Amino acid sequence: MKIFLLIQFAAFRQPILRRFASYFTMPKLPFTYKGLITPVFTPFNSDSARSLNLPIIAQYAQYLAKKQVTGVLVNGTTGEGPSLSTNERKLVAEAWANAVRTTNQHLMIQVGGTNLPDVLELAKHAEGIKADSILCLPELYFKPATQEELKDYLKLVGSAAPNTPLLYYHFPDMTNVTFHMGQCLQSLVGDEIPTFAGIKFTSPKLDEGAQAFRVNNKKYAVFLGNDQLITAATALGMDSFITTTSNLFPEITLEALNEGKLGNVLKSREKQESLSKMMFTISKYGKNTID
Repeated sequence: MKIFLLIQFAAFRQPILRRFASYFTMPKLPFTYKGLITPVFTPFNSDSARSLNLPIIAQYAQYLAKKQVTGVLVNGTTGEGPSLSTNERKLVAEAWANAVRTTNQHLMIQVGGTNLPDVLELAKHAEGIKADSILCLPELYFKPATQEELKDYLKLVGSAAPNTPLLYYHFPDMTNVTFHMGQCLQSLVGDEIPTFAGIKFTSPKLDEGAQAFRVNNKKYAVFLGNDQLITAATALGMDSFITTTSNLFPEITLEALNEGKLGNVLKSREKQESLSKMMFTISKYGKNTID
């Protein structure tokens, strides 16, 4: 009986996905951003409701811009996006969209981590406020059992924002979706999702990340989301990162990245060791969140 129900559910699930599908035939969207993106915190007021502190976001953007941070990720793990309501996520995204009009920072918005209709609504909203790119977690409850199911899910998200580059958020420690990203990019996505531009790779498995980076002659953007592997990753040729510590120590993060890209391994390692020590100290006294 249990096997029969599982078969019935699998047959029932695909029409649900197709109900939301509206695929677009269009040229591949360009995505050229490389370098550092800071996953920003969501600011709250110290009131009983923990309401959003939206006015401070403009100042936050200016602070990062002055530190030479040219890209921000909104509503990611560091920004507690999956813990916010859909309306709160929209308000935060809108505040950042207004702020980056002045700072000219790349605006990436994470839209996943909730039910499918809201994910699609958030993707449409991100495109409507002129986000430069969107990032999306996989389905978190009915997790994709196959790469084909993940592809179908990303197709839906991509179709909701047909003019905005889409990146997949690979964070296996939190999502338990563990597809090998090198193999996934090689065999799964191809050109079936015209908006698909790459991944955010939050994992210590650097060999897997490097393999993903090299797929199809480095066709896809791969942002490493691991603060402690900047030097090692640049030694493998990786050039793009999303690191939480760049909120607090943007100068040191950028120095580690830039020295690594220039091949100055010893200087990069020195900065990396400073970052790692700071991360250890912070995690000792609070929750260690890697976005």
